[in-house]
Amino acid sequence: MRILYIIPIIGTLLFSCDLQKDPFDEIAVDRLFESEGAAQTATLGNYALLKGGINGENGYNGWSDDLHRISEYSGDNVTLSGGTTDHLFFLYNYQAITSNSRVARFWDNSYKIIVGANTVIESLEEGQSTEFDQLLGENYYLRALVYFQMGNVFGRPFNQGGSNLSVPLKLTSDVDDRPDRNTVQEVYDQVISDLLKAESLMTIDKSSSFATKEAAQALLSRVYLYMEDNANAEAFADKVIASGRYSLLSATDFRLMNTLNPVQNSEAIFAITLNKDADLNGQWDDWFTLGSFYAKIEGVGWGEMYASRSYLDLLNKNPNDARGAFIDAQYLPGQIPVVYWVDDSYVYQFRETTEAGGITTFEDNGNTYTVESEVVDGITKYFFNGTNGKQYVEKDFDLEKRNGHPKWYITKASLQDNDGHLWSPIVSRLSEMYLNKAEALAKRGMDQEALDNVNMIRMNRDVPTYASVADIPSGQSVLDVILDERRLELAFEGHRKFDVFRNGRTMDRRYPGTHLNGATPFFEIPPTHNRVVEFLPEKQVVLQPSLIQND
Repeated sequence: MRILYIIPIIGTLLFSCDLQKDPFDEIAVDRLFESEGAAQTATLGNYALLKGGINGENGYNGWSDDLHRISEYSGDNVTLSGGTTDHLFFLYNYQAITSNSRVARFWDNSYKIIVGANTVIESLEEGQSTEFDQLLGENYYLRALVYFQMGNVFGRPFNQGGSNLSVPLKLTSDVDDRPDRNTVQEVYDQVISDLLKAESLMTIDKSSSFATKEAAQALLSRVYLYMEDNANAEAFADKVIASGRYSLLSATDFRLMNTLNPVQNSEAIFAITLNKDADLNGQWDDWFTLGSFYAKIEGVGWGEMYASRSYLDLLNKNPNDARGAFIDAQYLPGQIPVVYWVDDSYVYQFRETTEAGGITTFEDNGNTYTVESEVVDGITKYFFNGTNGKQYVEKDFDLEKRNGHPKWYITKASLQDNDGHLWSPIVSRLSEMYLNKAEALAKRGMDQEALDNVNMIRMNRDVPTYASVADIPSGQSVLDVILDERRLELAFEGHRKFDVFRNGRTMDRRYPGTHLNGATPFFEIPPTHNRVVEFLPEKQVVLQPSLIQND
């Protein structure tokens, strides 16, 4: 008897089943793999679970949607401008709860994909044909991808100890197979085993909408980087680069990357490709997408979460940076000149300015202040001398605000095919390979070679390159520079939280946002903090008491 989690795309072959209790439970499916077409349909079903469908007020219920919210909202690239009853608020402010519906759904969908992949893996015999081997490899890849990300969410960073608990490794489709939690080391070992198997099986050059040999190599590069196996992280990144299948977008094209379908994006290695007409059972509502939370486009979207002050400060170090194309400042009509800054209480302060004789001034509490300027590291910075000394400010036009938070919309998750909030989350793209190489080289003391790989990104983003180590900013290491580059390049793609904590660094969230509301806000989160990982879903621990809950 074999099992498979059912999704609408394969409803013509299988019965649907309402899952109420446990993601390990499903129905039996007979004679599913007697033809390549049936095996392909089952595999497409596993891909489709990455995408999901409408789920009322909680938006799309796909695996990628919840993963994005879990991984991105708890980083330092975004700021929430108000409260919400949605459980995403507990992801954002680190006030985790065991009953978080989004975390529970991520767990459920993860095991649905895993059991679906297990069913295909159990049912296809290796070596029957190139096509069957390709499908088998794709399912090994999907299982590895899900376990890797589950391990990031529920298990501690690898460098904190391989003996720490991660997630249960369910490697069969047997509904009675209910494993307890495996260790971090065991999960990583399984992920690597699956990816190496996938790499060996997949020989067909499919588009970025499907797993391929290069997709497996790209994910292996990231997995090894997270394990601090830097030689292998570099080696597998090199395999992807050497394949010649991908190329970095020019700065001009990169500024439009969010509008590209993944198959049009020369950097895309694997993406969870969404299409309004073909996917989600014809259910599409721009109000319930990831992008709708980041921006309002043509009157559609909540537009309640914006680029954080610390991210904007990093981005603004190079005003021509192509990555600024995904930040859409919502200026008030009339171009009202202002200066603004963040005060000691992490609140934005805006003041209208007046120009007279080339001198900029503003009024504050009955006092008149003059805005002065100086050049620091080649960048013009503005400031005034206040009662507490020199205060640096930004000089700009006034913006729309929500609860005092200026609206710097994020459009990276919108406008695919120039269509509202359509977006296909990219799992791996070529720029990450150069950044993986750079970090791996830096950690092996090969600083110039590391910067050479960073420069591959910067020269395609209209950002000055580093001629030598002597060019890096004062007070920064080469690794600091690389992690800043990762932050800029991979922002809003679900990397930042893991990049901070796996490197043993503290998440600094001392910037405006509702994460600082309440009696016990988290201004900083050290990598050893309990909430670096999520609680296991409460219902799973109730159903399986042998599961040990995270502290």
